[in-house]
Amino acid sequence: MEWLRKAGLKKSFFVLTFLCLWVSLALAALVWFICVKIQSQIPSDGLSYRLDGMIMQLEPLYTEPLTLYQKRVLSVVGILQILSCILFPVCGMAVAGILFYRLKCKVPIEILEESVKRIQNQDLDFHIPKVSEDELGQLCAAFETMRDELLQSNQELWRQAEERKRLNVAFSHDLRNPVTVLKGTVKMLRKQQGACDLQALERLENYTLRIEQYVEAMSSIQRLEQYPVKKKRIDGVALTADLIQTANLLAPQLSISVRDCGIGSVILDYGLFMIVAENLIGNAARFAQKEIDISLEKNGTVFKMQIIDDGAGFPLSLLQNGPKPFGKIEEDAAHFGMGLYSSQLLCIKHGGDLQLENQQGYGASVTAFFACSQ
Repeated sequence: MEWLRKAGLKKSFFVLTFLCLWVSLALAALVWFICVKIQSQIPSDGLSYRLDGMIMQLEPLYTEPLTLYQKRVLSVVGILQILSCILFPVCGMAVAGILFYRLKCKVPIEILEESVKRIQNQDLDFHIPKVSEDELGQLCAAFETMRDELLQSNQELWRQAEERKRLNVAFSHDLRNPVTVLKGTVKMLRKQQGACDLQALERLENYTLRIEQYVEAMSSIQRLEQYPVKKKRIDGVALTADLIQTANLLAPQLSISVRDCGIGSVILDYGLFMIVAENLIGNAARFAQKEIDISLEKNGTVFKMQIIDDGAGFPLSLLQNGPKPFGKIEEDAAHFGMGLYSSQLLCIKHGGDLQLENQQGYGASVTAFFACSQ
């Protein structure tokens, strides 16, 4: 049967069908011949049928009539003759289908089903054998090629992920040294009473602490969505003051107005909030003509920060599709096109969202929402 395994599906199906039908017809003919032999052993009561349909009365071979047993035998033999002409070809076709499935389809289908299950479970460390030379064997070979390509792609992705992880760790490690120097410098300046601006020193210390916390966070995560959220209660007056200082540092040439709407105290991740605020204020400063308006508002468990500039507004594609990574509004080597995208991810991480719109006849408006409950 080796030649049959190597033959194509169409050829194998026709060969098996022909052989099974031939055997079934031969068996039907044999049954018919046996039935005729049995019938010849029983008298026919002297009746004979001519070709023109006339019935002739013949001289009976036996004077005795047919017994009940003989009549039943004749009836059963006649039924067998009819059934043999129907059942044997049908059974032959069924046997041909069964043989075709077991010889040509069963093994390849089982191999492919098992391979699909293993690939779905991210298990690519196996081999798919080529079971035959027919179409299903070629399909198994193609599936093996696909599995091998997937394995190589996954290995490359794993390698890149490990490289990114090592790069993050190396970046975090190397950045600790200048951060340590900055912290030491701040301590030295604090010892020199009256030799420096204490407010500037405090700002420098706060930003150094934020850099240190950010470095620690980035050394342990693989995606921005994994950024840890550490909420604490923050005084609204102090938060507004920090925001005013940040806005004046990022946009010193513009007119900045900040309204806090009496927010009192809020429960936020201060570092995460300031990252979003700096990104949004920095973007507004790039496109604003004269002024930036910032408003802070607390509504129940939602804290809202809205930043409006008097620039040209957002492009229609950005409003329709939302922020994308490396999506630059204009070509500028100093900017990477990640500000709005990372801000949106951090807002979502904080239980909120980021909303973009254009103010009619004015400019762009960005609203950041944060969940301010424990």
